[in-house]
Amino acid sequence: MALAADLELEGLEPEPFDEELSESEIDRVLALPLFRAIDPEQFPAHMSLRKLIRDHARIDQYERGQIVVRKGDYGHSAFIVLSGSVAVAIDAPPALAAAQVRRRTRSWFSAVSQLWRNARVPEARDVDRYGRRMSWNLRYRAGRGQAAFLSDPDAFFGEHKTINIGSGDMFGEIAALSRTPRNATVIAAETSELLELRWTGMREIRKRDEDFRNFIDERYRSRSLKTHLRESPLFRDLDDHSLSLIAAETQFETYGTFDWNRAYKRQLAALDEDRPVESEPVIAEQGHYVDGLIMIRSGFARVSERLGDGQRTLSVATMNDIFGLEEIAAQYNGRGSPALKRSLHAIGYVDILRVPTALVEEYVLRSAEAAPLLDIALAPPTELTIDQSLMDFLVDRRFINGTQAMVIDTERCVNCNDCVTACATAHDNNPRFIRHGPEHHKLMVANACMHCRDPVCLIGCPTGAIQRLSEDGRVVIDDPTCVGCGTCVNSCPYSNIRLVEIRDREGALLIDEVSGKPVLKATKCDLCLDQLDGPACQRACPHDALVRIDIGDPAAVAQWVDR
Repeated sequence: MALAADLELEGLEPEPFDEELSESEIDRVLALPLFRAIDPEQFPAHMSLRKLIRDHARIDQYERGQIVVRKGDYGHSAFIVLSGSVAVAIDAPPALAAAQVRRRTRSWFSAVSQLWRNARVPEARDVDRYGRRMSWNLRYRAGRGQAAFLSDPDAFFGEHKTINIGSGDMFGEIAALSRTPRNATVIAAETSELLELRWTGMREIRKRDEDFRNFIDERYRSRSLKTHLRESPLFRDLDDHSLSLIAAETQFETYGTFDWNRAYKRQLAALDEDRPVESEPVIAEQGHYVDGLIMIRSGFARVSERLGDGQRTLSVATMNDIFGLEEIAAQYNGRGSPALKRSLHAIGYVDILRVPTALVEEYVLRSAEAAPLLDIALAPPTELTIDQSLMDFLVDRRFINGTQAMVIDTERCVNCNDCVTACATAHDNNPRFIRHGPEHHKLMVANACMHCRDPVCLIGCPTGAIQRLSEDGRVVIDDPTCVGCGTCVNSCPYSNIRLVEIRDREGALLIDEVSGKPVLKATKCDLCLDQLDGPACQRACPHDALVRIDIGDPAAVAQWVDR
């Protein structure tokens, strides 16, 4: 879903977060201390403060023991307690976090026996697993959000350490602000009312009201900013006092559309007429004076230079990459101009930290340990190792998001279908990808889960069933925990997740007792999680026509293309 401003340009209205939010409820929100101090005159008529609340907020009731957010979930909103209280679980057991998928590699015998032990009906499941998993310590209730509850909240609160958050306080804004997983599980400690505000609305209010911006930014600055700065080699060895001084002056900025995946298909339709770079928000522009070091916190940014009347893509910057150090270092040493040599554009949605130039000079460039960094910054830019038109194809369609994309060489592929057969064999006779997709000359990016760097499919999953594994980054679905709501299917911008009707091992469809309809589960490529030697599709190709590859690594793509 695009931001209100983006949709206004297209003549569309944003989809409300809660279509049932009443005028009296909006009045109640605007009467909260955090919003009461905001001057509505700062907002344009087409995007008034009242309209932002109407479009991007909702009020929900939570019962004691109901899970609000869980550790590991990808957040897209912040919460304000209107009444009651919630508890932050300090030592919650792993089962309360996003569903835990255990990686169990098959034995050699088990791998071979798949050939004759696989189910003979589509999407068969061992349905006994569902009952066991769902009764561990949670119960689920159908309805908006597929609510999840502790089975025995009294026992849980008696056994585990929690921190209470009461009426008027906010939580969840750090995950929403930095587009990162929630760092704790939060549970309703009593019957409570919570206001949930999407980041899309929070950003627009933050942009126009200084007090609101300072409130949100100060919470981020005090809770997480120093940790994020330390993730960069530039600041890793600074003492705490120096880092605090830098954090106090560092600006947090956002560009682009948070829910970029919603507008993705509309943008694809216009690719033949216009290059996306022309409409991408400018973070830093070639020829302008460098006003600070830019650090990418999340998302992707296009590094480009002018070529005639357009822009030539040079590379893509992503999490923890820096931009502008070359110009700052050259100016500091009197060896170059402070004008930027390249531009930086937001691809979809980007969070950045902007560290003032003076602080980079004072605390980084004057350090004796800075010499290797200066050598890197002043080195000539790396020449493209990939054809420019292929680079544009991969970046414009945002395939650079994929860490394990399935790329097929259509000149070598003979349509033998061995890759699909191997995938089906590894997944109970159900292939987990479709052998077609966008093409560029001889390369095709197939419709298989790419295990993205920015896995927008994780945002909004009500049970935490879809998650990224910490050990290798693959995105997987915990089948027993999935409730078939379709959130991940609708969120995937590449159409690489499907909902399927499931059956028991005898072939009978599973029917939901409440709705009377077939039970659905989300399914996609899991990179052969339990197989001996990794992705079966790649191993099965007899002509070296298929590879699982990190498209964000142009050198690796170029090497495979030119093999």
